[in-house]
Amino acid sequence: MDARALKEGVHPGRLDADALQDGFSDLHAPLTDHEALVAADRCYFCHDAPCITACPTAIDIPLFIRQIATGTPEAAAKTILTQNIMGGMCARVCPTETLCEEACVREAAEGEPVQIGRLQRYATDELMSQNVHPFSRAASTGKRIAVVGAGPAGLSCAHRLAMHGHDVVVYDARPKAGGLNEYGIAAYKTTDDFAAREVDWLLKIGGIAIENGKALGPDLTLDGLRSEFDAVFLGMGLGGVNELTAPGADKDGVLDAVDFIAELRQSSDLSSLPVGRDVVVIGGGMTAVDAAVQSKLLGALNVTIVYRRGRDRMNASVWEQDLAAAKGVRIISNASPVAVHGNGSVREIEFEFTDDDLKPTGETFRLAADQVFKAIGQTLEGDGLPALDGRKIAVTGAGRTSVHGVWAGGDCAAGGEDLTVTAVAEGRDAAEDIHASLMGGSNG
Repeated sequence: MDARALKEGVHPGRLDADALQDGFSDLHAPLTDHEALVAADRCYFCHDAPCITACPTAIDIPLFIRQIATGTPEAAAKTILTQNIMGGMCARVCPTETLCEEACVREAAEGEPVQIGRLQRYATDELMSQNVHPFSRAASTGKRIAVVGAGPAGLSCAHRLAMHGHDVVVYDARPKAGGLNEYGIAAYKTTDDFAAREVDWLLKIGGIAIENGKALGPDLTLDGLRSEFDAVFLGMGLGGVNELTAPGADKDGVLDAVDFIAELRQSSDLSSLPVGRDVVVIGGGMTAVDAAVQSKLLGALNVTIVYRRGRDRMNASVWEQDLAAAKGVRIISNASPVAVHGNGSVREIEFEFTDDDLKPTGETFRLAADQVFKAIGQTLEGDGLPALDGRKIAVTGAGRTSVHGVWAGGDCAAGGEDLTVTAVAEGRDAAEDIHASLMGGSNG
């Protein structure tokens, strides 16, 4: 945490160790063997299952649930991991309530879907607990591919390329691999160091080397990578954070939500993390909810999310919004920040109500705040990038960019939703296209 944030009202150790452990425990306890069988028994095993279509990685959900029902969770895990090599993490963090489970026939008929996410976790956890890797490498092709970014897109791409017999070097700016899974997701969604354990398990395929502390721009150039490798995949996510433009936004105590979440995720002692008494989070996505809920779990007295549009326009799902409310977080919609007040440090933040078209209504209000977290979107960083589509890398087909021999996927690329599961799918599909191109199937 920035030293500037340590001021009156912001301090560590608001809650005792037991309260912190309880608050940051696993959000959803894993299913027992019996619970998994009962949950699997609810599946209709639909022929044209809508849940498959709703899954960005197109996992054969009825098949893996049938495999659980017949007592072969390891086979179920392989069915999952064939499509989504990070199926363990996705089972924990995917908004299944708006994807596969929303499409479930049981949801439509009864309002209670099959617990697809928890069943997926049950299967993948069972396989990973055996410390085996279900896939093996093909014979070496002699081709070398550079992957920039060790997040979901980059690791998914690297794993699929390694399976095809290519050698892969993954570069990442952070000290640890994992990207968003390691640094950007609420701690209560991925406990017991699961993100790092999943990376270690994924690397058992072989043929993948990771070099940390190297970012595109300061340490690497795209031209240099193209000259050294047979192909390049860009999956570095969005490293920058949009700025808050309201007057006073540079005051002490106005911080980036992504940095707060990253510090919390890497902390070995939650009681050492300073948090405010009155916390305001600006934004309406998953980052905003994660920052707000975790502030509350650290002991903040009043936590408020303020979003400029209506609640129905929030990127955070209704389930996530309800989770925040259940933890004591207040959500105010249709309000935009107009000024940050305080003498050097933030004391209040002023908002103005807006209509559905974001036009100001003239009605303002103030919230007490000794800590403000900005969760208003991230931006692409890097020098010498391929052509952009808006503020992201333009791609066609399975991630092809404007530069020959360079592919992109995940949050840094234009197109799909900024979800872990979408990034995994894009990395996987780009790897298949890279393989086809390198082996003479098409021109990259």
